[in-house]
Amino acid sequence: MTAPANRKEAYRLARERDKALRVKQREALLRGDERALPARDRGPVRKFARDWVDSRRLPGQYFLPVVFVIMLLSMVPFPIPVRSAVLLVYTLSLPVVMVLVLASSFYVAAKVKKEAAARFPGEDLKGVGFYAAMRSSQMRRLRFPKPAVLPGGIPVALKNTAAAKK
Repeated sequence: MTAPANRKEAYRLARERDKALRVKQREALLRGDERALPARDRGPVRKFARDWVDSRRLPGQYFLPVVFVIMLLSMVPFPIPVRSAVLLVYTLSLPVVMVLVLASSFYVAAKVKKEAAARFPGEDLKGVGFYAAMRSSQMRRLRFPKPAVLPGGIPVALKNTAAAKK
């Protein structure tokens, strides 16, 4: 291996090397390789919390779409009587949805922490409830790492791997 001739060539080689490393790491993340996950997502307790949340349909995952629809409806130029009814629904529904999501987050945090303590005695449970509550408030398609189970606890089929071909 020879050294780059100039600084421009060195930068180009470094960009190519970094790009190849990112591609390799992304492939490992998509495979679900535990070593490729960030530190906050590693470990059996965090995997349990992810799977617990992903196996259920929770109100938090619908929060953003509901708020988006409510906001769009509030901007549509309805006639005055209809507009006042829509704004009333908007005014009353938004706090209700927020309280429902908040209550659901507390429930998820407590339930996951309790079940994790029963399944993993002696493991560090610090932050696992908050981790599960934050995951439950994200839309399913935007969760990272990608959900490994479908609602109902059905494992997701592997894609583009040797295990999927068997």
